Amino acid sequence: MRKKILILGVTGQDGSLLADYLVNRKFLVYGFIRKSSNRNYQNIENLINKKNFKLIQGDILDFISIENVLRKIKPDEIYNFADQDHVRWSSEIPYYSFDVTAKSVFNLLNLIKIHSPKSKYFQPFSSNMFGNTNKNSLSETDLFTPLSVYAISKVSAFYICEYFKKVHNLKIFGAIFFNHESERRTDEYVSRKITKSVVKIFLKKQKYLFLGDTKAKIDWGYAKDYVIAAHKMMQLKKPDFFIIGTGKVHTIEYFVRKSFEYLGLNYRKHLKINKKLIRKVKTQTLRANPAKAKRIFKFNPPTSLDQLIKIMIENDLKIETDN
Repeated sequence: MRKKILILGVTGQDGSLLADYLVNRKFLVYGFIRKSSNRNYQNIENLINKKNFKLIQGDILDFISIENVLRKIKPDEIYNFADQDHVRWSSEIPYYSFDVTAKSVFNLLNLIKIHSPKSKYFQPFSSNMFGNTNKNSLSETDLFTPLSVYAISKVSAFYICEYFKKVHNLKIFGAIFFNHESERRTDEYVSRKITKSVVKIFLKKQKYLFLGDTKAKIDWGYAKDYVIAAHKMMQLKKPDFFIIGTGKVHTIEYFVRKSFEYLGLNYRKHLKINKKLIRKVKTQTLRANPAKAKRIFKFNPPTSLDQLIKIMIENDLKIETDN
């Protein structure tokens, strides 16, 4: 029988990229979707009519809908990409952010324990959990020092997963994802804001790109590579947690320069610094040490930052020229 896979948050960047990958590999994929996600259907439009892809309506904060789907499907694998994953938004809506990012994980795992204890479960975490670190490179053994509601929520989710894994013997896998971008990011994120603005400047639809701290250094990877890594780790026999990142950092200014250069433009003529966009609380430079993932399941992300920029620019160019 085909493996049954449940993806929560299937319309978002990570959930939709994983759904693409698994549907193409002929697994039976169930996408869990809440009503307010209708606007994001464009990320899964190519899957809607696939025979091995099915949408299930519900909400990560609604016990009954989670319970019903677990009873009905008994999935072999569950991937939870349903959270409020924006740092700035987490300070604006702190109670909701904590509930959907941390509290929901406790409720979900408790329901899995009752209704589908044989399921393998994947939980993504965030490098923001290390926000105030002084380490040059971060591994699975480093201490968490969160500086935002989002990061605190992710740290809480981490220990909730540890509890259910160690005390209730659930098959829980996790990855601390460092920054991972794609053509499916919204422009609330600096990477997509840059590529969309660069394309509009190239097409003479706007004049300038406004950013805050362009000297900040980020460990950037391609989201598609990271969700494939999540699937690979879920094939391991022993549940474990891993750092997933490139181990390389580049400034935001580098990302900007390469984006403009791809379209033959000089970024200095179009970049404007707006001090109001600089975060009040800045995290340190967060660089991944993915040695454990490389050793255990041969993690080696094939997409460089320059290739990622090319993918995003070409996507945004197509969108703008098609409109």
